[in-house]
Amino acid sequence: MLEKIFGEGFSKQAKSDKVFDVLNYIGLAMILLLVLYPLYFIVIASFSSPDAVARGEVWLLPVDFSTEGYQRIFEYKEIWTGYWNSLKYTVVGTGINLILTIPAAFALSRKELVGKNVIMALFTFTMFFGGGLVPTYLLVNNLGMNNTIWALVLPGAVSTYNLIVARSFFAQSIPEELYEASIVDGCTYAKYFFKVVLPVSKPILAVMFLIYAVGHWNSYFSALIYLTDRGMYPLQVILREILIQQQSVAGGSMANAEAVEAQRKLSEMIKYGVIIVSSLPVLCIYPFVQKHFVKGMMIGSVKG
Repeated sequence: MLEKIFGEGFSKQAKSDKVFDVLNYIGLAMILLLVLYPLYFIVIASFSSPDAVARGEVWLLPVDFSTEGYQRIFEYKEIWTGYWNSLKYTVVGTGINLILTIPAAFALSRKELVGKNVIMALFTFTMFFGGGLVPTYLLVNNLGMNNTIWALVLPGAVSTYNLIVARSFFAQSIPEELYEASIVDGCTYAKYFFKVVLPVSKPILAVMFLIYAVGHWNSYFSALIYLTDRGMYPLQVILREILIQQQSVAGGSMANAEAVEAQRKLSEMIKYGVIIVSSLPVLCIYPFVQKHFVKGMMIGSVKG
C-alpha cells in the first residue's frame, strides 16, 4: 500500500528511511493543511450566515448559503473605480520598479564597476535610516506630486532588499563565460544585458514582479496621505471605507434592536467578502509565476 502511495523506490529503502519519509510526508501534509485551511475558511465564511460562523458550525461547507455580503459590496459604484485605479497603480508602479531595480542590480553585480561597494553602502544605509513620514510628505508636496499617481509609485521606486536579492542572483547565477563570449561577438554592455542576461533571468524577474505588484495592490496608506480626490482612491481604500462604514452603523445606537442585529450580521459577511475581493487578483496571478518565483527567491536570497 505504501509503495503505491510513495512510489516504487519506497520498497527499496531501508526501514529507517521509510519511517522518515512517511513522517516527513505527514508533517508536510499537516503544514499544508494549516496554511490552506484559513484561506478556505474565509471563502466559505463569506458565503455563510454570520450566526453559523459565530457558533462554530462552518467547517467544510457554507452554512445557510448567502451572497448578500458580496451584493452589498458591489452595490458601491466606487468599487469599480477603485479596481481600475489599483490596476493602473500596480502596472505603472511595478513597471517603474523593474526598470530601475533590475538594471541597477545587474550593474552592481559586475566586478568591474568602479565604486560599487560605496554605491551599495549608500543603498544599504537607507534600510536602517530614513527621514520619516513628515519630511517625506513635505518633499512629495514640494515636488507637486500630491494627488497624482506619482506620489504613490515614485517614493518607493526601488526597494533596497529587492535590489540586494536581484544583485545576488545576477552575481551567482549568470556564468562569466556568457559575458566573455558576448564580448568576443562584439556585444556592448547594453546588448549583453538585453539579449543575454534578461532571457536567462526569468526567475528573478518573476520574483521582483510578484513582490512589487503585490505591494502596490495591497497599498492603501500612501493613498490616504497623498490623495484627496475620491476618484483616484485605490481599491483598498474603498474597501476600507465600506468595512468601517458598516461596522460604525452596526455599532451605532438604533431604536430598532432587530435592525441593529441585522446590520451587525451584514457587517460580518462584508468583512470576509472584502478579503476575497481584494485578494482574488493576486491569487489569480500567482500560479502563473509560482515556478519561477520559488526558484528565483531561493537563489537570490540564499546566495545573497
